[in-house]
Amino acid sequence: MFRSPQVILFSEDVSHTAEFYAGLGFTETFRVPTEGEPIHVDLVLDGYKIGIASVTSTRDDHGLDPVPQGQRAAVILWTDDTAGAYAELTANGSPALVAPHPWLDRLLIAWVADPDGNPIQIVQQL
Repeated sequence: MFRSPQVILFSEDVSHTAEFYAGLGFTETFRVPTEGEPIHVDLVLDGYKIGIASVTSTRDDHGLDPVPQGQRAAVILWTDDTAGAYAELTANGSPALVAPHPWLDRLLIAWVADPDGNPIQIVQQL
C-alpha cells in the first residue's frame, strides 16, 4: 500500500537548508521549480530521504500551518567519529545543542541544530 517514506522539514529558506544537508553528504534528487528559488527540495543519504519544504508554499498550496522553527523533528546521522563530526559542524556554524556524551554505555551521542533549528543527533557505536 505504501512505499518510499520520507520526512519533510519545513523551512523559511529552502535553498539554505538544502545546501546545509548537501554539505553533510546528502544528494539532491528533486527540486521545484528547477530554476530560481525552490519551494521544495528532496535529498537522500544512504537511502534515507528528507525533503525541505517552503513554509509559505505549504500554507498557500496545501492549507497547512507548519511551524518553521524549533525542535519539531530530529535527523539522526550515524558516524564513526561523533566528537570529530560535532567539532567540524560547530566550527562551521551549526549551533551546538549537546556536547558528545556516552549513552547506554554503548553509544556516543552529540546534538547540533540545522539552519531551521531542527536537532541533528550525531551517533556512533562505542
